[in-house]
Amino acid sequence: MAPMSAETDFPEFPPGAFAKVDAGDDGEFYEQARLVTHIDAGAIAALTDFYRETLPAGGVLLDLMSSWVSHLPDDVAYAEVIGHGMNADELAANPRLSRAFVQDLNRDPVLPLEDASIDGAMICVGIQYLQRPLNVLTDLARVLKPGAPLVVSFSNRCFPTKAVAVWRALDGDGHARLVELYLGRAGFPDIEIRVLSDGRRGDPLTVVTGRARPAGPQQT
Repeated sequence: MAPMSAETDFPEFPPGAFAKVDAGDDGEFYEQARLVTHIDAGAIAALTDFYRETLPAGGVLLDLMSSWVSHLPDDVAYAEVIGHGMNADELAANPRLSRAFVQDLNRDPVLPLEDASIDGAMICVGIQYLQRPLNVLTDLARVLKPGAPLVVSFSNRCFPTKAVAVWRALDGDGHARLVELYLGRAGFPDIEIRVLSDGRRGDPLTVVTGRARPAGPQQT
């Protein structure tokens, strides 16, 4: 079954906005483990500090689109870190993960997790590969507890044949506004953009943080 496009979710985008140069099976592309980091040491350190500041210590975390490393601070304990990715060997090599699952979100955006069961989530340098970002992020909002943070980080690196067309067409500021649009449309009411590294001395790194809708009376 071919991945579904998100063009109807973003009618202001041109046709083909979520197409990829390589339309082949993502599972085959990620079949070989890549035990490398996709941002440099300075960007990793900045992200780790941001995680320490933003993600709740002692909470249950979801590392979506994860790999063999999660960049979480070594000096902070979490109740559980659930990893998701496209390669089982990479996930098995990640010492911070309590458990993990493999799932192609471009084919199936529904997470195998209970409603309001996650205290914080992160997507590190992976948002550019989602062809159905609204579906994925809306379901992610479902599994987050009220007010829980989602940290989306990105640099100027990617697998260009697997990044969607709209991502490839934008610069760093455009990427930040695109992720802000994704989160806003998925129902995250509180969104902040922060540049952690401007790229003058290494890899650039920007984080867009959204918080799940707080608990409150339902509108009728």
